[in-house]
Amino acid sequence: MIKGFIINKFRGNLRLFDDGVHFIENRTGWPCFGVVPWLRATARLPAEDAVSLQQSTPASSDAIKVVAPLFSRLANFDDADPLRLEPGVDFRWVPPGQPLPLDADVIVLFGTKSTLGDLAFIKAQKWDQDIHAHARAGRRVLGICGGYQMLGKTVYDPQGYDGVPGTAEGLGLLDVETVMTGAKRIAKVGAVSPIDDSILSGYEIHVGQSYGPDTERPFCMVSSKPDGATSPDGLVQGTYLHGVFSNDTFRQNWLRTVKKDFAGALAYEQTVEAALDELADGLEDSLDLDALLEIASEPKIAR
Repeated sequence: MIKGFIINKFRGNLRLFDDGVHFIENRTGWPCFGVVPWLRATARLPAEDAVSLQQSTPASSDAIKVVAPLFSRLANFDDADPLRLEPGVDFRWVPPGQPLPLDADVIVLFGTKSTLGDLAFIKAQKWDQDIHAHARAGRRVLGICGGYQMLGKTVYDPQGYDGVPGTAEGLGLLDVETVMTGAKRIAKVGAVSPIDDSILSGYEIHVGQSYGPDTERPFCMVSSKPDGATSPDGLVQGTYLHGVFSNDTFRQNWLRTVKKDFAGALAYEQTVEAALDELADGLEDSLDLDALLEIASEPKIAR
């Protein structure tokens, strides 16, 4: 079943590995279809897993400072990418064992594979104290999906739909309560932003429903129904909508609620498309595509 091999993400002078390629070919009898260099375009593509999380290039001193605690069960990593790539935003992941910076303008709690599990993790890292201090200072907090659920008063999961059965006090920054249910909401949705009435696209993938007074001030309208919640002072928000920051107009207008003169320069979808084109060109230059296409066209072997 093995037809050959490819060396991927090679750093440095490719010619220095010629002897290595010949060694592998001689030892295995497999041909090499190419040595692919490290392609910088991958840094502009949506993150697929925790291994790909990386810090952005240092921003200017007047940039909006956005930080996000690195949960133990972090999910939907690409929600952060538009913020990470946006000029004028200094985005940072904060790893376990480090406090959340006191000078952050915004704290974002992203999604998680287990709300109760990572809620306990937040408290174990004492990040809950940092988040409360941040909110008392009149700075913004945003929770997406599981992060939204954590911002409420209580998370109920007596049946263990989210993991181990239990109930836990949330961070209490939003007057909502969440009840985990067996039905998992998975849908690509359209929404309307309350900031500027712009049309948003995104998706929902979560277990549980959130209720309470702060839901009367929704984050946005999804399919003509309110989604999320906002505190009375407007500084703490939560939403179930993933991918919300991929919408350029919304992202930049939302950042202007943090800093009025924020300009915004990123066309996110165009940036991703350009990165895919650059990646494709790099692979075409590095690989023996004729040989690969010939293999792909061979009849399948019956098993």
